Amino acid sequence: MSSVDDELAPRPALDGDRIADVVIIGAGYTGLWTAYYLARADPSLQIVVLEKKIAGYGASGRNGGWCSALLPSSPSALARRHGRDAAIAMQHAMYATVDEVGRVAADEGIDCHWSHGGTVTLARTPAQLLRAEAAVAETHAYGGTDADLALLDADTAAGRCAADGVLGGTYTPHCAAIHPARLVRGLARAAQRRGVTIHEQTPVLAYGPGLARTPTGTVRAPVVVRATEGYTASLPGAGRAVAPVYSLMIVTEPLPDEVWQRIGLAQRETFSDFRHLIIYGQRTADGRLAFGGRGAPYHFRSRVRPEFDRDPRVFSSLRRTLGELFPVLGDDVAVARTWGGPLGVTRDWTASVGLDHDTGLAWAGGYVGDGVGTANLAGRTLADLILGAESELTGLPWVGHRSPRWEPEPLRWLGVNASLRMMTAADEAEARTGRPSRRAALLGRLIGH
Repeated sequence: MSSVDDELAPRPALDGDRIADVVIIGAGYTGLWTAYYLARADPSLQIVVLEKKIAGYGASGRNGGWCSALLPSSPSALARRHGRDAAIAMQHAMYATVDEVGRVAADEGIDCHWSHGGTVTLARTPAQLLRAEAAVAETHAYGGTDADLALLDADTAAGRCAADGVLGGTYTPHCAAIHPARLVRGLARAAQRRGVTIHEQTPVLAYGPGLARTPTGTVRAPVVVRATEGYTASLPGAGRAVAPVYSLMIVTEPLPDEVWQRIGLAQRETFSDFRHLIIYGQRTADGRLAFGGRGAPYHFRSRVRPEFDRDPRVFSSLRRTLGELFPVLGDDVAVARTWGGPLGVTRDWTASVGLDHDTGLAWAGGYVGDGVGTANLAGRTLADLILGAESELTGLPWVGHRSPRWEPEPLRWLGVNASLRMMTAADEAEARTGRPSRRAALLGRLIGH
């Protein structure tokens, strides 16, 4: 946390009962963007945010730093549920969201190391190259062009990110590299400047229509927003709403210029490849490689504990994978820090946002690790819903969507961890043969992609 421009001193906890217009549970991106846009639209509103730890403690403060236009649901999956036009509208809204986050960061003086360099996703096996081609074809089938997602040949892809064994890839400009903790802490300060009250170290024990109850008081408000993402299962009655799945990260010491000249990422492009078990990385503003991925197990009964943030086996695997991608790193480049945390996965891998006007209960989440940008769109959409404003945002297909609940244990534990193992096995098989894995096709059917 040494690179965060903030003392990280907790704000005062709630001390007694309060009355508000809106109470928000969770001071991550979703909760803070919602508070920010509400306060900007109507400065007279009394908005209270309740946070168990400190603002940005969860995934908002320790993610991979991709402010992207990615959605957990593919355009095809959205089109099957809502129609082609709705899928196109949703994707265009996400494209615009990347620019919106950058604009607000600049307007509010949030130094989040913003660099709008786009994303290069590499294909390093023939099977991955087929998926790159399919991704571009799907984007173009739903209104996109090469300006949104372009197929790259081997030389062009390696010119952006010179990983080992590159056969091709894709490039999209719709992503910016950021410092996630700087963004979320700066957003908290911006919301406070507009009159939002943030109570940290204030866990919510229970919530329902009109109230959120904590150990030190109850906040009563006609609108209660659940913005807890990977921590949702800890709330009473929400244990099967979202499965917390861990993603872990490492970051190197600063790399010398001659190493960066060989790796590339000259525009601070974020990078990944087309394997099944997700990896992601970026070149930080101070010249480090920050690199993360899935692979940590799902924990029985959706448990979230600090000790789960660190898994030496996964950290070792990430360092090994980073060395395979960039042999120039050798064994000499040290890992400076390691960390991790839970992200939120819904049963149908679909993010949603909504407001029940009968109860006043609102929610947003289920970003499956793509929440930096998506949470901004969610916050703007929730603000319009709460204020009763009909807009292009309130007409998007994720508004009001209800994901099915996860299976009860032990089926949830068996299913999620089996999926993780299946992705790992598919990647290993494709690395050996270069051909698409049957396991991957089965997995795609299971998760609705």
